Order: sequence, then C-alpha cells, then structure tokens
Amino acid sequence: MKCLIPVAALLFFALPVCGQILDRIVAVVGNEIILESELNAQMQFYVSSNKLDPNTPGLKDQVLQSMINEKLILARAIEDSVVVTDDEVKQQLDAAIQQRVQQFGSEAKLEEIYGMPISRIKREFRDEMRKNLLTQRLQQQRFGTEEISRREVQEFYQTYKDSLGTVPEEVQLARIYIKPGFDKDAHDAAHAKARLILDSIKAGADFGEMAKRYSEDPGSAAAGGDLGFVHRGQFVKEFETAVFALSENQISGLIETAFGIHIIQLLERRGDAVHARHILIRVPRSERSDSVAIALLDSLRNAILGGANFAELARKYSDDKETAIVGGDIGTDAIDNLDPSLKSVVGPLKEGEISKPEKLVTGNNYGYQIVWVKKRTPAHTLTLDGDYHRLETIALNYKRTNDYQEWLEELRNKIYWESKL
Repeated sequence: MKCLIPVAALLFFALPVCGQILDRIVAVVGNEIILESELNAQMQFYVSSNKLDPNTPGLKDQVLQSMINEKLILARAIEDSVVVTDDEVKQQLDAAIQQRVQQFGSEAKLEEIYGMPISRIKREFRDEMRKNLLTQRLQQQRFGTEEISRREVQEFYQTYKDSLGTVPEEVQLARIYIKPGFDKDAHDAAHAKARLILDSIKAGADFGEMAKRYSEDPGSAAAGGDLGFVHRGQFVKEFETAVFALSENQISGLIETAFGIHIIQLLERRGDAVHARHILIRVPRSERSDSVAIALLDSLRNAILGGANFAELARKYSDDKETAIVGGDIGTDAIDNLDPSLKSVVGPLKEGEISKPEKLVTGNNYGYQIVWVKKRTPAHTLTLDGDYHRLETIALNYKRTNDYQEWLEELRNKIYWESKL
C-alpha cells in the first residue's frame, strides 16, 4: 500500500510513515493544528538524523514542542504581515523537490514513493512551503542583523572562560592543483567513439538504450543517461552552456568537459531548471600526461622556494578555479577535520613549508597538487587577545540563542496554544 508523506516531511526531508495515517490532533496553535501523522513523520526524521532511540523518554514531546514553536512563529509572521512572493515559494519548492529527486534517483521513483505526480506534489505542498518561508523571513528580520559589542564579548569571556575548552590545532592552507591533460591518441579514439554513437542516434537509435550500453557515467548510465531536473549553476561551465542552448528534445553535438566527451539531450525546461540526459565517453589519461603535470608542479614549487609568489602562480596555473582566483587559498580548519588524504600531506609539514606533488583522487577524476602551510596554530586555550574574533562569534551565537528563547516564551504567553499529546 502506498502512503502519502505529511506536508512537513517534504520540507524537512523526513521519511514516509507507512501504514495507517493517524489524523488525531496533537496540538493547536492559534489557527493552526498539528496532526499525529505529522508528529510521527518528524519523529522518524529526527531519530534517524541524530541516531537516537525513538523510545527515549520525553523525546516525542520535545519534537512536538519544537513543532509548536514553528507554528507560534508562523502566527506572529502572519500577524506582522510578513510577505514572501510566489516566485520565492516556487523556487524553494522546486529546490526541495529536486533534492528529493536526486535522493531517490528519478522523478518516477519520487512519484511512486509519494503516491502522486510531481504536479500534485507541488500543489499539495505549496502552502506549507509558504508558511515555512514566512517563519524563516520573520526570524531573519528579528535576529539576522543582531550585533554584539566588545564589552559584551569581554563580559561573556570573563563569565565562561573556564568552560570554553581549547581550540584544536589549526592550519591555514593554499594549493596549486594541476589536472593532467588528455593524451592525443586517447582523445582522438574517444572522440571517434562518441561520433559513432551520435551518428547512430541521428540515424534512429534510441538515446536511452545507447546511454545504457555505452555511457561511462556510473551515476546515470543505468537510467538511460537521465540526470533529472537540475538548476542552473550546478553543471560544469561547458556542459551548462550547451544544455541551456538546446531546445526541448534537441540533441547536442559532441561537448567536451573535464569529465570527457558528452552527447546531451534536453528533455524539458522549467524556468532555470532543465531535465536532461547524456552519454559520457571518458578520455583516459596516460602516464606521460601525469608526468607532465608532476613536472609542472615541481617547477612551480622550486620557483616558489626561490622567491616566486605562491598566490600569483596559483592564479596563473591552478586548475582549481574556485581557489585559483583567491591565490590558491583553501582556508583555515582544524587539522583533524581535514580529509584523510590532505591530512597525510599536511601532517609532516611545518609552517611555511610546501609539499611535493601529491596525487588527489576525487570520485572518478584525479589530479596533482602542491600544498602550502601558510600558518599553523597549535592547540591552545581561548584567550581574549589571541582569539577575539572566534570569541565574538561564540558570544553572538550565545546571545542570539538566549534572545530567541526569550522571544519564544513571549510568543507562548501571547498566542494561544495547547498540546493534546
């Protein structure tokens, strides 16, 4: 038997509650009600997300109280005439549904699990998405611009300094990343293979069957190359330019990206989202292309050790475009939070040192990088002078939490609510 997911479950990505749907009212807040089916869905989501025992004493009431708080904020938002536009609701609803599509693998699977077509899912959940956005908007208006003075930070530190704990060892890193180029013979062979597939499709071969047979994208090949609905900004540049230039049902020529050679078909367009499928033919990289990448990084490393500017070389040579524009800067993080492969590279380095070229594997792709330890800060106890900005953030979050709790108590005293659990 199919089971419908309560409205709130879509917004918070809870799992469906199968079996008999209970409609007993468990709380009333102003003009809103909370059903037991909604509470059960939120319980299931909460315990699965936090790996908790659902039978923990008081847990169900804790979840219900949180849902009551959301309804209280909604009531105040309506009272204060907070507004969200239809476009904002549509964009957020489309994004929520797309996340679900990606989670379940296809729109068809999503429709099967929810027991309704996508069009009905949108109709059913639009009002709840609007309510969710209203509560977010009111909280942003009330607390988003809240600030804290230096005196408040100092008072917070003096009050809680003995319980703030220690800062773990941190490193500030930058890198230059080089992706090996394609071997010409391998590129020509892959291009010829992709051309034969494209010619076959133009001659009448089924796109989906050709994708299942030949595509080397493990994430979509089994589904006939189907990528589902994806919003603008989520594809690599070359792919995105090509897919958004297509008309519905049109098939592209051969499109080259860092992943290989693609054949793309646009199935449907909805605003800034497209539903496409593709066939990917990868271009293998040879030992020679690896050697060229390593040699380039070695020469860059030697130049930096000789006095060249790391940031300038990163901007000029790094294939990681996101970090290249900021001089290769990766940011600052606790060393224990680093990816194991990066931690093994950084671990032995002292502040100011640069690693030798190291291979970096990401999914089905790889490249080589050199990493510079710009700064290394040992574990230490928080101090007002040395960690002011960190303390400012902690103190501001503490202030916001207290103000938020006081605000909720005010709402509970002014707006009618009743738990029937």
